[in-house]
Amino acid sequence: MSDTPNESLLDVYIFETTQNLEQIEEAILSSEESNGYTEENINEIFRHMHTIKGSSAMMLFHHLSTLAHSIEDLFFYIRENGIKDMDQSDLDDLILDGVDFIKVELEKIKNGDKPDGDAESLIQTIRDFLEILKQNSTAENPKIEKASLDSQVDANSPNDASSGLPQNILKATIFYKEGCEMENIRAFGLLTNLQELSQEIYHLPKDLIKNNDRAVNEIRENGFIIYLKTDHSYEEVHQLLLQTIFLKELQLVELEDDREIQELFFKKNQQVTTEGSAIKQKPTLLEEKDMHPNHAQSIISVNVAKLDSLMDLVGEMVIAEAMVTQNPDIKDLEIDNFQKAARQLHKITVELQDLVMSIRMVPLANTFHKMHRVVRDMSKKLGKEVKLEIIGEETEVDKNIIEHISDPLMHLVRNAVDHGIEATSQMRLAKNKPKAGTVTIEAKNAGNDVLILIKDDGQGLNKDKMLQKAIAKGLLVKPAEEMTDKEIYNLVFMPGLSTNEKITEFSGRGVGMDVVVKNIEAVGGTASIESEPGLGTTVTLKIPLTLAIIEGMNVLVGRSSYTIPITAIKESFKAKTNDYFSDPDGNEMIMVRGECYPILRLYKYFGVQSDVTEIHEGILIMVEAEEKVLCLFADELVGQQQVVVKTLPAYIKNQRNIKGISGCTLLGDGSISLILDIAGLVD
Repeated sequence: MSDTPNESLLDVYIFETTQNLEQIEEAILSSEESNGYTEENINEIFRHMHTIKGSSAMMLFHHLSTLAHSIEDLFFYIRENGIKDMDQSDLDDLILDGVDFIKVELEKIKNGDKPDGDAESLIQTIRDFLEILKQNSTAENPKIEKASLDSQVDANSPNDASSGLPQNILKATIFYKEGCEMENIRAFGLLTNLQELSQEIYHLPKDLIKNNDRAVNEIRENGFIIYLKTDHSYEEVHQLLLQTIFLKELQLVELEDDREIQELFFKKNQQVTTEGSAIKQKPTLLEEKDMHPNHAQSIISVNVAKLDSLMDLVGEMVIAEAMVTQNPDIKDLEIDNFQKAARQLHKITVELQDLVMSIRMVPLANTFHKMHRVVRDMSKKLGKEVKLEIIGEETEVDKNIIEHISDPLMHLVRNAVDHGIEATSQMRLAKNKPKAGTVTIEAKNAGNDVLILIKDDGQGLNKDKMLQKAIAKGLLVKPAEEMTDKEIYNLVFMPGLSTNEKITEFSGRGVGMDVVVKNIEAVGGTASIESEPGLGTTVTLKIPLTLAIIEGMNVLVGRSSYTIPITAIKESFKAKTNDYFSDPDGNEMIMVRGECYPILRLYKYFGVQSDVTEIHEGILIMVEAEEKVLCLFADELVGQQQVVVKTLPAYIKNQRNIKGISGCTLLGDGSISLILDIAGLVD
């Protein structure tokens, strides 16, 4: 194998190692909540570190393999001897330091940089910690022999043939789950793990790396066959093989002698077969109840970039369909067969779009659960007692949306712990609150949007202090006495505004919350904040389910087209002459069923030339965003249509005076339509 792993192997390694690290974090945090490690937690951490060690060694990241090995040794000892009179918090911090180190190295690998972190001091600290555990255990029970504490086999040393233990000859046949891909590489990693149990290992196919496709096909057809001579028991080997990732079926048998090995690997001109005889066969273990190919559930991993490309193609297909069905050359023609074919094409396009969207949808659970670590670390550093509650973690959003909201969500949770929760438990008890503060993350669907609420039961925002800061920095756009409470609280999203008097590593520099808003707005979302002094604060993020394709209503203003998201439209109607009027400030208003709503003339707002200037001659579209209602005035409705959202060019998006436009789309006649940002218009 070359010194540089190829890209496909790196992708699998990064993905699986990241998954293992997340599982380890969850096990540690779970143990903290239950005030102690369960046997299941210990076994889970041991198993995941064992996998990371083997895969890192296979990828030639030896410092990561050594670090994982040291943590694995620590949990092997804990598993065998338990943990007595030990501060679990110290152990948790140590293991999480190891997890963080591996995460940093993975980021370097992702970015194409060399993973050159120095893990020596951390490895030594872990080994010292293990030695202290051993010494404490030996002091409590002098009968414990040191040899029993080091019972693991060193992967770099041969088996001790002089031990007097009978040598077992085992044959294992391993089948991987359909769709796991790169079975030859997974087999190679398994061999690395087996070196702990035996230095005499033989396998079929013999060549796993050079003849890549041939090895993969042979493993899929006949399984990966391993022969090993070992002093370890059948049960020990069986247990290790059960930890194989993507294991579908495992067959393990014990052979009386090595004749089958001699026939396959040492006799010249002997035709190799993968169906050798087995003696003293023990029960076969199937990981899945039904292994019949016709009933097996296949799951494959797909590169997100490929899904993005597929979504782009579906988007182009939607545009192409519109260009065919809305072609002005056939607008007035009555062609029954064409209309029938057009309806069928539309049906297929919609179903294909829904299917691709469902593939891209990802639950928020993983993103939410990462916040447990944030709350845990900050609570310790700030000396606060804070717990995290999660609601609606099964809510799904587009994969690209999740990538944009992870950082803002983390920042808001940190703010809730740092700014929101009271500094001491005594302060909370004095207010008749529970000793421990609570931060809640909640997700729920709202039409084509998802609402994410970050709540704390802390001290709330100081409205007067915020106003003073804003006035001092010249951030107010209207007199303070005219501002509502919600408008005042939303000042926290302004750049440079921080009410924290003390600068810490977490807050007080007046940066961050404005970045949160920019990240949320980048995906077409909005952020708002509500607070009650002494009771807590709630930040609400409203984000779209997807960025790719939306249902829109096209309207005409002069010779320009605009698209209004269907989800923002309440109704559309023709106004009568006596329905609209101007208020004392000159603002145009319209009366609808006893309620007054402001009118926004789109041709004036965007500076478009239009011949339709009388309200009763055009059409009014009532839209709503952020609980505010506005009536848009346009020349006419063109019709409802699925539109593919294209982002605005950077040189347009970055213009400060551009407001009320979230993107653009291509219509069936080839013209461009601007997609209106209703939240920007009603603001």
